[in-house]
Amino acid sequence: METSETFESLVRAEFAPKSTYLNTASNSLLPARTVAALHEAAMTRAEGRPLGPLYEDVEACRAGYARLAGVPADRVAVGASVAAHSGVIAASLPAGAEVLTAEDDFTSVLNPFHVRGDLKVRTVPLERIAESVRPDTALVAVSAAQSADGRIADLAAVREAARAHGARTYVDFSQAAGWLPMDADAYDFSASVSFKWLLGPHGAAFLVVPEDFGGLTPVLAGWVAGERPWDSCYGPVSELAHSARRFDLTHALFTCAGLRRSLDLIEELGVTAVREHDLALADRFRTGLASLGHEPVPAPGSAIVSVPGLGDRQPDLSHAGIEVSNRAGNLRASFHVYNTPAEVDHLLNALTP
Repeated sequence: METSETFESLVRAEFAPKSTYLNTASNSLLPARTVAALHEAAMTRAEGRPLGPLYEDVEACRAGYARLAGVPADRVAVGASVAAHSGVIAASLPAGAEVLTAEDDFTSVLNPFHVRGDLKVRTVPLERIAESVRPDTALVAVSAAQSADGRIADLAAVREAARAHGARTYVDFSQAAGWLPMDADAYDFSASVSFKWLLGPHGAAFLVVPEDFGGLTPVLAGWVAGERPWDSCYGPVSELAHSARRFDLTHALFTCAGLRRSLDLIEELGVTAVREHDLALADRFRTGLASLGHEPVPAPGSAIVSVPGLGDRQPDLSHAGIEVSNRAGNLRASFHVYNTPAEVDHLLNALTP
């Protein structure tokens, strides 16, 4: 992205919200190009046209996410949810293995390890997760940015601690991919959903695996996981895909038709420019909160701002056309490309006694 004018013109061409929408941490607005692609995909089905272009969209999504993640496309699997990806990782661990997690992290990152029943899941405060890795830790699983309050994990410290003790790492980028630069190659496994900062529809989630697949077994594999999918429709899959596609789940074709265009937009805008835009708005909100006597949860460098004690304002704010979230009694506002300083000020004015 070369100029702020180009950034602004791209955004305004794609978004026309009818509310003050500050809730990307729940789900994003859809760009106009994505809405058009979803309509075209639906018409393809309605009119009985061949679905080949929709399968091409899946591979374009895989490649687009790979570029954002900084890895080759053959290390990216396309699935349906972070929980499903977490489940595949959980299934790979031997009985008794220790999984280190952060307190109150998002359920999709945690629950598959708990339901195994024979793993040792240890939970510590986010700020202590790197120092809590120990020699018998098999896996560290953590979100890059916390869903509840936007706190950012010290991923570099986690990576180094895990390497020092021979543990693998699993990072959920769902609340970060699209505004926080990813270096997925620095971790054994990472995942993200499509419908938050990546500006896509619901129904898709990506998983990045090592070149050697990190010891994972494709326990959810169906026909799309075959090296030759259309020859793998009947009977057991005789030859799994030689790439991360062996971990694919049956593709949500409509979702990928739209998501392809959303990922294109993120690339056109540039993650660096998106991050600068989003953080400027989040910092503006933090400054305004201080002037009103409110102290948000400390989360420097995050596009998510969580304010204790104000969560009960959410219904009234929504009634006034301002969309935010109530998370555990905290008011959670999150800022993305379609938001403006005027919208931040509108929320602050609504919170003024």
